[in-house]
Amino acid sequence: MTIRDHLLSGGEGLQHKTSPNHGREFGAGLPDTIILHYTAGSSAESSVEHFMSPSAGASAHLVVGRNGGITQLVPFNVTAWHAGRSEYQGRVGFNQYSIGIEMDNAGPLEKTGGGYTAWFGRVYPESEAVKAVHRNEVQPAYWHCYPEKQISAVLDICILLVDHYGIKTILGHEEISPGRKRDPGPAFPLDKLRDRVLNRDRSLDTEPEPEYTRRSGVVTASSLNVRFAPNVAAPTVLPRLSQGTVLDVLREAQGWYEVAVAVRGWVKKDYVQV
Repeated sequence: MTIRDHLLSGGEGLQHKTSPNHGREFGAGLPDTIILHYTAGSSAESSVEHFMSPSAGASAHLVVGRNGGITQLVPFNVTAWHAGRSEYQGRVGFNQYSIGIEMDNAGPLEKTGGGYTAWFGRVYPESEAVKAVHRNEVQPAYWHCYPEKQISAVLDICILLVDHYGIKTILGHEEISPGRKRDPGPAFPLDKLRDRVLNRDRSLDTEPEPEYTRRSGVVTASSLNVRFAPNVAAPTVLPRLSQGTVLDVLREAQGWYEVAVAVRGWVKKDYVQV
C-alpha cells in the first residue's frame, strides 16, 4: 500500500468515497499528528454512510473495518472534521493538525443476561468483550474488542503516514478531549502501537529483554496500582491490588516487577515481598 496524491493506493479491500464534510487544506508542515477513534457504531458501512451525509457535520480521513478493510473519505492534505473541541499540550482544535482514523468498534458495552450490549442495542458474545480500566477513569468497564486484522491494518496505515508525512505524534481522542470522549478506549493497544510506530529505530529494540524471574510475591502496601508499563505515568490496567494479594512475579525492569494476577501489568517493586 502506498500514498499517491494524498490518497491510499494498492491496498486490498481499499475503497474511496468523497465526504462533503471537510475543511480547507492543511497549513505548511501539517498534518503532524494522527488521532485514533472508535466509531461507536454498528458497522463500518453505517459509519461511512454517516460521514457521507452533509447533515452529519463530521468526517474522518479513514474508516477501518473489523476485517481490516479501509475506506478513505477525505484526502490526507485536507482537514476532516473528527476531533471537535480538543486540546493537548498547548494546542487547541486538532482538526487543523491531524489525520483522523475511525475504527469500526461499538465502544463501551453493558453486561446483560444475554451477553454484552452496546448503546444501540446489539448484543455481543463474551469473546468480543474486554474488561479493562480506561486511562481517564478508575473503575473497570466492558469494552468491545478490536480484532487483530483491524489492529494490524491501523498499524500499517500509521507507519505509512509517518513515513510519508513525517507524523510526530499519535494520540487517542480520549487524550485530546478527556472527559468528553473515551475512544479508542482500553481495548485498543494505543500505547504499544504508537511506541512501535514512532520508536522503530531505537537501539533498545536490539537489546535482550530481562529474563523472567518466575517467583511468587505478596503486596505489602495498603493498595497498589498495576500499570501498563514500568513508569508512574503509564495507565492502570485493573483496579488497585489490596495488601496481602498474592501474585506471580514474571520479571524485573527499571525498579518495577511485571506481574500476573487477572491480567499482566507493572507494579513498583518496593511494595511487593518476594
